[in-house]
Amino acid sequence: MKTIFRFIGMIFKGIWKTLTFVRVALANLLFLLILAVVYFAVFHGEEAPVGMTTPSALVLDLSGPIVEQRTYVDPMESITGPLLGGELPKENVMFDVVDTIRHAIDDPNILGLVLSLKDMSETNLTKLRYIAKAIEEFKASGKTVIAVGGFYSQSQYYLASYADHIYMAPDGGVLIKGYGAYTLYYKTLLEKLDVTTHVFRVGSYKSAIEPFIRTDMSDEARASATRWLNQLWGAYVDDVATNRQIKAASLNPTMAQFLAELKAVNGDIAQLALNLKLVDSLASQEQVTDALIEKFGSDGQHGFNQISYYDYRPMMMPNVEQHGSDIAVVVASGAIMDGNQPRGTVGGESTAKLLREARFDDRVKAVVLRVDSPGGSAFASEVIRNEVVALRNAGKPVVVSMSSVAASGGYWISVNADKIIAQPTTLTGSIGIFSVITTFEKGLKTLGINSDGVGTTIFSGQGLTTGLSSGMSDAIQLGIEHGYQRFTQLVSQGRALSIEQVDKLAQGQVWTGEDALKLGLVDMLGDFDTAVETAAELAKLESYNLYWVEEPLSPAEIFLQEFTSQVRASLGLDIRALVPKSMQPVVNQVGHDLNIMSQFNDPKGHYSLCLTCTSE
Repeated sequence: MKTIFRFIGMIFKGIWKTLTFVRVALANLLFLLILAVVYFAVFHGEEAPVGMTTPSALVLDLSGPIVEQRTYVDPMESITGPLLGGELPKENVMFDVVDTIRHAIDDPNILGLVLSLKDMSETNLTKLRYIAKAIEEFKASGKTVIAVGGFYSQSQYYLASYADHIYMAPDGGVLIKGYGAYTLYYKTLLEKLDVTTHVFRVGSYKSAIEPFIRTDMSDEARASATRWLNQLWGAYVDDVATNRQIKAASLNPTMAQFLAELKAVNGDIAQLALNLKLVDSLASQEQVTDALIEKFGSDGQHGFNQISYYDYRPMMMPNVEQHGSDIAVVVASGAIMDGNQPRGTVGGESTAKLLREARFDDRVKAVVLRVDSPGGSAFASEVIRNEVVALRNAGKPVVVSMSSVAASGGYWISVNADKIIAQPTTLTGSIGIFSVITTFEKGLKTLGINSDGVGTTIFSGQGLTTGLSSGMSDAIQLGIEHGYQRFTQLVSQGRALSIEQVDKLAQGQVWTGEDALKLGLVDMLGDFDTAVETAAELAKLESYNLYWVEEPLSPAEIFLQEFTSQVRASLGLDIRALVPKSMQPVVNQVGHDLNIMSQFNDPKGHYSLCLTCTSE
């Protein structure tokens, strides 16, 4: 027997040595790669990119999602990506994109802007509008904007519509499907699995829990979603129709009209886009290149003079002008969770720490809290709100700048600011509280597993395997109702509204920024620039610096994230590749729902979250 165990031990020891060797080898390879990059940068970095010396077009070739704040630092992605066999997906910070376009306005070597957006992910309209504002400023300077592409998705086309000229491939198309709010409903599945779902909520419109207790959307949730979806779609259509000088009806055909128009061009969707004046020219890639060469000059290698956004941005000289005062910017982007959380989520403690840093910094005279969150933990939301109050008590004005969504907990952390500024297409409100607890006593009993025992209090026998008594359920519901009253009282005090007024517009209802202004939930409509200007006015500042308060990643975190992302890219590890394309929408939705569930970490189990505050 000892021999057998010794043999098994030798096998595991051999496996461990092999794993150690592979790990060390990969680490050494990465170290050598870093040395090679440093060598290349030092000894071959004297040659300036074409945009530095040659009049060129700035190519806005955004790849990947547009975000409020980068979730990880990837300093070598633009270098190591091609070396490992392909470009890695990039996170594009919206503020960086806007700053780059604005910087190019005054750059004499930038002759125009080329929108090449084929790899840009679908993006919320509110973020797109802020980038579009910068494109409009670029056009107003007298420089040309040209869009090029094969197929344009809805988000890509929105930005392309601001171009002076839109080129599209003869076999391409404009894919505009409108906005929708759809989710999966798990009630029947949970019943088949004998999982008991205990739901506690306040508010007829608090639809975040509906996937667990229904098989379809409730009438109240449908009415609320229909209202804000139509407003967002109306804004999209109005913007595009104005840009293209076409009738809004062209973007809102009935199915009969669409089929008749498509039949008239023998099913050629590219020709249909041209007929509807969605694009200006159908041209092959060679024809587009010739047109761009004529506009911006030849690079001598069968292309036009150009510089990529990713090459141009690092060349921008930082603004070294220093004033005596700062306006601090704290970004709260993602689901709100208890404790310290990494970028991409809003940690109660970590975000409060950033606000506290601004409070004790003598240079900071005002704070802009940028909120892009559907909410989450009620406890964490209150921790952050307390720091907003502390900032105001310290004499530092706080202005909330709402991005795409600032609902539920996202509104909770905003309610006590000096000014709340939203964009017309911001989704906000969703004032309500809920809790969801799943227990498995039925499923275990079906499997022949029973739970029994003794406890010292009335709470001892309550749990995942034993279920909840009616008394415990009543107690939890009372706690939820107290949380709702707490939320509405905060809104009443912060917005100078009566409790009755707040209750009418609360109940979990979602509002656009335009509606929220009429209801008194926000102070004015405007974007991030408006919020900064308002903060300066409140602090009586004529000159100031913008100070982005962020928790820096440690060198170890940067190394580990870089290492894992590069290894994943080099090995091509992507679970989605194993799933048939026809099933990927379902897999993505389930993954999204599971990710939301994994972020439920409120110590009391109380959540203020808007699951439906997205549009696709």
